[in-house]
Parts: sequence; structure tokens; C-alpha cells
Amino acid sequence: MTETSPGWLNPDELELARARMPILYVEAVPVRVDDSGEVTHIGLLLGIGPDGTVTRSLVSGRVLHHERVRDALLRHLEKDLGPVALPRIPASLQPFTVAEYFPTLGVTPFHDPRQHAVSLAYIVPVTGDCRPRQDALDLVWFSPEEASSPLVIDEMPGGHGVLLKQALAHVGRLS
Repeated sequence: MTETSPGWLNPDELELARARMPILYVEAVPVRVDDSGEVTHIGLLLGIGPDGTVTRSLVSGRVLHHERVRDALLRHLEKDLGPVALPRIPASLQPFTVAEYFPTLGVTPFHDPRQHAVSLAYIVPVTGDCRPRQDALDLVWFSPEEASSPLVIDEMPGGHGVLLKQALAHVGRLS
């Protein structure tokens, strides 16, 4: 693993960087697949938003200075899903899509009021036991049909619902 500690910015430096340049992120859609490789379930983190509403989210986080994208993806999967989730990082680092988050609503379907961010999005099969991060309440597995329902999509702020639908379409599971 690449040493990334020197890449951390203190809160003031991060705020300054976010105000001046796009920040690179990785996002992962955790999935369970059957023996033929077909997606059977999608894992979404359950949390409480700043306004007290129930939210669902994908695995997401910044790529640190001098950190490989592959290492960032693995780090965030382990942080969000636990050390024994056993993610299968894709052999190709080509994302299924690139999401551009803007602090201004309406520029793209993706919104992050803190910053302009560019996110490489991956679909990652996991085979192990997932235990969600401390600030998530739970990890819930949905069938593709359940995950694409308006009820679930509406609980995903910032455009994550759009990203989830793109992932489902990418694997041929959008109903």
C-alpha cells in the first residue's frame, strides 16, 4: 500500500483547495454477483442526513496526493464496508462513468455544495462479510428492481440516485 499520510490536507487547506480546483474522487457501487457474473444485489449505505432524513449512499471518497486510483478505491471500500468485505477490484481501471459534481445546482445531475469534484465510478463485486463504517447505520442489500425504485432513488442525495441508475444500466439490470 502506498503511504498516503503526507497527502492529507488539514481542514483549512482542504477548504482552500476545494474553493480553487476540482477534487478527484472514487465512487463504488458494491454488488453481489451469482456464479455466472450477473448482478443479484446492490449494497447501499444507510445513514442520517444533516437535516435528520434517512439517506442512502454509495462508497465514496477522495483520492489522496500520490495515491493510485486502485489504492484509493480499495481504501474506501475497506473503510466503508469493513476489512473483510473482500472486494474484487476491477482488472481494468476504466470507470463505468465519470460524475462531475458542482457546487451550483443544475449544471449536472450531481451536486456537492462544498466543491467542484470529479468522480470515477466503479461497480465492485464483494464476496465477504460487510460491516458498515461507524457513521453509517447499516448496509442494506437490494435486488436491482428494489434499488431502482423511486423510493430508494429519492433517498439518495446529490445525484447518487442517478449514478446508481447508470450502474444498473451498465450491467443490464435497469428495469
